[in-house]
Amino acid sequence: MGLAQAQAELFSDAWMKAFMEEWNKETAAIVEPLANLDNPFTANIAYGIYGDDQPKGVLIVEKGKVVSAGTYNGETLKWDLRAKPESWDKWLKAGKVGKLDMAKPAMWGGLGFEVGNYSAMMKDPSMMGPFMKSFEVMSRVNVE
Repeated sequence: MGLAQAQAELFSDAWMKAFMEEWNKETAAIVEPLANLDNPFTANIAYGIYGDDQPKGVLIVEKGKVVSAGTYNGETLKWDLRAKPESWDKWLKAGKVGKLDMAKPAMWGGLGFEVGNYSAMMKDPSMMGPFMKSFEVMSRVNVE
């Protein structure tokens, strides 16, 4: 599958639903740590392409578990992650986002947060671990 074809599917409704299934398989690494926070993690998390007017896909997370996923339809967001297509492609192939990529703005190939308290998350290991694991989970998404 070429990059252009992969980008057409990235964050599509089917891709997001497959991401939800993979996320929820990670009970010990993502779901339980987020559910066991003092304030259990509940959020609408969107993903998209830097420079677009709105994100492409969204996960609805309740107490660490994704309960719904699909195309973004105007949901109120707690997190909105954006990057250039080539950056998403690199991270999905690697199964991780690099620390330097997290420090660079999206316009320079880094991970951008349109919405969300990035600095608070970076300082909280209980959130940072599941966040980093989510990139490994994304790399396993396979939409035929």
